[in-house]
Amino acid sequence: MDRRELADFIRRCRHRLQPQDVGLTAGPRRRTPGMRREEVALLAGMSADYLMRLEQARGPQPSTQVLRSLAHALRLDDDERDHLYLLTGHRPPAGRLAGTHVRPGLLTLLDQLTASPAQVVSDLGDLLAQNALAETLFGDLCPAAPHDHEQDHNIVWRWFHDPRMRASVPAEDHDYCSRLHVADLRAAVARRGNDPAAEALVERLRAGSPEFATVWDRHEVAVRRNSRMRLQHPAVGLLELDFEMLLTPAEDQRLILLTAPPGSPTAEYLDLLRVVGKESFQLS
Repeated sequence: MDRRELADFIRRCRHRLQPQDVGLTAGPRRRTPGMRREEVALLAGMSADYLMRLEQARGPQPSTQVLRSLAHALRLDDDERDHLYLLTGHRPPAGRLAGTHVRPGLLTLLDQLTASPAQVVSDLGDLLAQNALAETLFGDLCPAAPHDHEQDHNIVWRWFHDPRMRASVPAEDHDYCSRLHVADLRAAVARRGNDPAAEALVERLRAGSPEFATVWDRHEVAVRRNSRMRLQHPAVGLLELDFEMLLTPAEDQRLILLTAPPGSPTAEYLDLLRVVGKESFQLS
């Protein structure tokens, strides 16, 4: 907890907030800039003395419940709220979810990434968008959202239910991939808290796949930030790709970039796929 920075931040946020910003009347004889300490304390549901101690860098560490109320009272935006949490030594709450909407700028970036397969995937494994080379590489193994059935565009669901997805990966890698998918999903479900969509996906997977249920019960957790993946392509053979997860502004979306080591056979195969296109290499 950085008491000095916290005190300065709270004071400055209070001073720049005007009574009319929160529906109050300024009234006469207002000598201090912005909101009075008593007014902010009332809005936040705390005592003015407690707020004074925070502003004087001598208060105890606030709870997350107090921070949530204080952020609302001071009308902080998401970045300012996160800063408030960090100054008090707390982890900021999860950001807003984008759902299935992919920002136009991210779609433009996908189109510009022509040398490597790239996808936008949700934290729960929903394939939301992909570039032309990814479509060529993976064919119709997993269509991008939206689709007729919610689970059709979920990569984890496809892995545990679609034999064609399994056939695209060498048999000796199946156990590793299963654990990788489940550990990453476990981390996402925990980050989301009591999220109905996450809980429903896990229940469907548990009910439909004994293998998933077994791996899930191991309680392994690992965010898949980078890894090596092997893909058995029906036309060009075995491909070895480096998996990199890049950050996006949304908490629930990831940009996945697949690259091949320079000068490797996989790099040559990707060049061939990019030239020929998916018509000659459609997986079926």
